[in-house]
Amino acid sequence: MQSNKRIGVFEKYLSIWVALCIAGGILIGTVAGDGMQWLSKMEINKVNIPIAVLIWLMIYPMMLQIDFSGLKTVRRNPKGLVLTVVVNWLIKPFTMAFFAWIFFSKIYAAYISPEMAGEYIAGAILLGAAPCTAMVFVWSYLTDGDPTYTLVQVSINDLIILVAFVPIVGLLLGITNITIPYNTLVSSIVIFVVIPLVAGYITSRVLIRKQGEEWFKAVFLPKLKPVSIIALLLTLILLFAFQGPNIINNPLIILLAAIPLVIQTYFIFFITWFAGRRMKLPHAICSPAAMIGASNFFELSVAVAIALFGLQSPAALVTVVGVLVEVPVMLSLVALANRWKY
Repeated sequence: MQSNKRIGVFEKYLSIWVALCIAGGILIGTVAGDGMQWLSKMEINKVNIPIAVLIWLMIYPMMLQIDFSGLKTVRRNPKGLVLTVVVNWLIKPFTMAFFAWIFFSKIYAAYISPEMAGEYIAGAILLGAAPCTAMVFVWSYLTDGDPTYTLVQVSINDLIILVAFVPIVGLLLGITNITIPYNTLVSSIVIFVVIPLVAGYITSRVLIRKQGEEWFKAVFLPKLKPVSIIALLLTLILLFAFQGPNIINNPLIILLAAIPLVIQTYFIFFITWFAGRRMKLPHAICSPAAMIGASNFFELSVAVAIALFGLQSPAALVTVVGVLVEVPVMLSLVALANRWKY
C-alpha cells in the first residue's frame, strides 16, 4: 500500500535551498573577508548572539507542538517507546562516534590532520547524540505514522535530552581527547532546549485557552511554520559566510563529511526498522521510531558546536553538513518505509 500524502514543495526541496544558502554564504564570506569578523565576535559566554537568535527562532515553533499530556497513552503500547529510547540513547551516539572515528581518523588520515579530525569527529558526535524532535513529524506523516504516538516519542526524547545529552557528549568527546567546557555545554542545553520548551508550552497553553485548540492548530501553527525554515536558512548563510575561506581552501570536506553521516543514517534506520518488525510493532509506530533514530536534532547540534568550538570550527561545519544531507536521505527512507508497509 502506498501513501498518497505529499510533502510541501518548500520542505521537499529544502536541500536545494540549503545548497543555495551555502553557496551564498561562501560568496558573502569570500567577498566580505575580514568584514565578517565583527559579526562573528558578537558573543556572550562563547554563544554568538545573531546565531543564537536565529536558532531560537528555529526551535521555538517546534516546541509549541509538544504536548506532554500525551505521555499517558504510552501505557497502551510501551514497546515502541522502549525501542526509540534504546536506539537513540544506547546505540546511535556510539555508532556515530565509531563511523566518524573510522572515516576522519583512519580513512581520511592522508587528507586531514589529527587535530582537525578530532573536531570533525566532535561535530559528528554532537549530531549523533541529539535525536530528531521536529522534522520527524513530517516523516511520520508521510509514512502514515501514528501522530499521537510520534508526539509521545518526541516528548520523551526532549525529556531525556535534558539529562542524557551532556554526559553522553562529554563521555564521547573525552574519548576523542578533546577537553570540553561543561558549563558551556549545559548552558547551551538550557538556552536551546529548556527555555524554548518552557516558552513553547506556556504559549500553547495560553493561546489554546484563549482562542481554542482548533484555531491554534489550523491558524496559528501554519502561520508560524515558515519561521523555522527561514531562520535555518539565514543561520546557514551566516555559518558559511564565517566558514567561507575554510571551504574555498578545502572544497572536498563537504563530501568527505557527508559520507559517514549518510552511512550512519541508513544504518540506524535499518536497525530500528527490523527490530520493530521483530517486536511486532504496528507500522504506524515502527516507522516513526525508525525515522526518529535516523534523523537528528541538528538545530541543537549546530548551536552546541558553535558554542563549544566556535563559528569557524570543523565541528560546526560537520553539523551544518548534517543539515545538507538529512532531507534527501530521509525522503529516500520515507519511500522505503512506504514500500515496505505492512
